[in-house]
Amino acid sequence: MKDKPEQRVKEIIGILRRTYPRSRTALRFDNPLQLLVATILSAQCTDEQVNKITPSLFVKYPYAAAFAEAVPGVLEEEIKSTGFFRNKTKSIIGAARKIVSDFGGSVPDNMTDLITLPGVARKTANIVLSSAYGKAEGIAVDTHVKRLSGRLGLSGEKNPDKIEKDLLSLVPKEDWLDFNYLLVNHGRAVCQAKKPNCPECGLNKLCPSAAVFFPGEQS
Repeated sequence: MKDKPEQRVKEIIGILRRTYPRSRTALRFDNPLQLLVATILSAQCTDEQVNKITPSLFVKYPYAAAFAEAVPGVLEEEIKSTGFFRNKTKSIIGAARKIVSDFGGSVPDNMTDLITLPGVARKTANIVLSSAYGKAEGIAVDTHVKRLSGRLGLSGEKNPDKIEKDLLSLVPKEDWLDFNYLLVNHGRAVCQAKKPNCPECGLNKLCPSAAVFFPGEQS
């Protein structure tokens, strides 16, 4: 770990790409609107649970205008199983109304406009841009990225926006699209919150936290 941070990040990304060659969002969607809604629903909820309810939801509300006209009490019941359903309903309907009124019914394809939508901060915007539009304007910082960025010594910040700023200075731009998903996959499979599996981790020689969680294993 004496190498320059940028070189260490490149090594980390190389290992993760070989380990998780098909890293992408687990949320199921057919268009940017569906991904936007699914991402809002995924806050404090598993992607699995979101994927259970979105098929029927997207049939009933196929366009932004349909979500914009949704009855709040009805939509709340339809998404209740994802938790925080009142706030999520408010965000979905509010975002849909602004998409209809300000963007002609199409989800914006740039960060500046996306973050003007109710309930949409940089994390959600980055996921929509990277997965729906193939655009790299930043790196989505969710709970996995926040946890692994700290453990890997890539950022000492706690605020997601500040963590993202640190990552953008270290991660090559060509890797911005996939970096979130690489860390998410690794966070779920190996570097879990309560008990990281350092002995089986391909990054343990590059990770300053491995010596803390599993002393004596680093050379």
